[in-house]
Amino acid sequence: MIKIKSVYTCQKCGYQSAKWLGRCPDCAQWNSLIEEMPLSAAVERGGRGGSGVLPAPLAEIDVSEEKRISSKIAEFDCILGGGLVRGSVVLIGGSPGIGKSTLLLQIADEYSKNGLKVLYVSAEESIKQVKLRADRIDSHGKDLFIVNQTNLNTITNYIKKGPVDVVIIDSVQSLYRPELSSIPGSVSQVKECAGELTCLAKSKNFSLFLVGHITKEGALAGPKILEHMVDTVLYFEGGEHHNYRILRAVKNRFGSTNEVGIFEMTGGGLKEVKNPSDIFVSERPDDISGSIIVPVMEGSRPILVEIQALVSYSGYSQATRRVTGLDYNKVNLLIAVLEKRARLKLANKDIFVNVAGGVKVAEPASDLAVIISVASSLKDIKIKSDTVVFGEVGLGGEVRAVTSPKKRINEARKLGFKRCIIPRGNLKGIPPEKRSIEVKAVSTVSEALKEALSLKG
Repeated sequence: MIKIKSVYTCQKCGYQSAKWLGRCPDCAQWNSLIEEMPLSAAVERGGRGGSGVLPAPLAEIDVSEEKRISSKIAEFDCILGGGLVRGSVVLIGGSPGIGKSTLLLQIADEYSKNGLKVLYVSAEESIKQVKLRADRIDSHGKDLFIVNQTNLNTITNYIKKGPVDVVIIDSVQSLYRPELSSIPGSVSQVKECAGELTCLAKSKNFSLFLVGHITKEGALAGPKILEHMVDTVLYFEGGEHHNYRILRAVKNRFGSTNEVGIFEMTGGGLKEVKNPSDIFVSERPDDISGSIIVPVMEGSRPILVEIQALVSYSGYSQATRRVTGLDYNKVNLLIAVLEKRARLKLANKDIFVNVAGGVKVAEPASDLAVIISVASSLKDIKIKSDTVVFGEVGLGGEVRAVTSPKKRINEARKLGFKRCIIPRGNLKGIPPEKRSIEVKAVSTVSEALKEALSLKG
């Protein structure tokens, strides 16, 4: 028998080496390589046996739509693409205390009420702690079974003994396989436990939810292969100082990506928000400069958010730049465009840009809103409260077309906005007879500022 030697695995990127290294060659992290004893070939083969499925002709493969399981929570079903697919594996990540366990307990209760057998494996909390949370959110499903366990072999035995439809693991970083010498949460343990559960879910045709920890940078902890193993990856966004939580799909094999669901954290759990646009703009002040509304696309639907800017004279040699909810480098680039193309003096000004409500916006359609809000605050000119804007801004000061202009304009009309400044390139896609509100098309930043602030070009 060949003796299997230990390997040294980087706990950040998963790089493996036959000897210990002070610094990882891949991610350049110091003191991240930890000695681990890999599974023997016999043990690994026993845990991942083949199912005996033979290759099938492409023309004979059944492509009928998968039957979806509804959770009765419309926002959550929308993120998954219309409901949960049997045999699918969903990975949910988010900051501690953001609501991952609460949401999963809610959907587990809904699934159990629909006649599905749900196994909730709480690897970090006792069953009494889970019961207290269930009482708080009024969850009392008869077919919902709770167990506190971290041993992967014991968990798989639970699954194999009785028929289950949905299994929830909270969290995958707390599980361990006894055959591995490394500690729970290490790269090899996370990879092995997730892989074993995924194979079991596919073979037994039950749906699997995995809760994952995140790093300080906001990415899922553990090896990147964890995200490649699963079918769907969901991220929770929002801070402890905001009541609203955004659940975003960044990967989905059974639906569209970049879909989002908006939830409100209450004493009785997470409640879905039916009209997020109305919430994000409801507290907008009407009598100050530097505030503008922009319709951004989150997946297949538009959401109206407020972008605020504050420009003030800097008393120091180097001006301050602070950005919340937007990409810092992109905002600096747009400020440079304002200085060069619109001839606005901003070098000695402190500039603060914020997206109200704790929302993160990464879409280029928000460029024009940042430009106008900064100029509005600099000139102290109020923007009309019934105006929305969207458009991408290039380095030459040109305003470029964006996707889904009709959906953005219709969403603005529903909330009572009467005027919209859009790129000229989007005008041809909206005939005059189908324009629900007044549309002003612009080609350059100077035209946009003249239209929004009545500035002379």
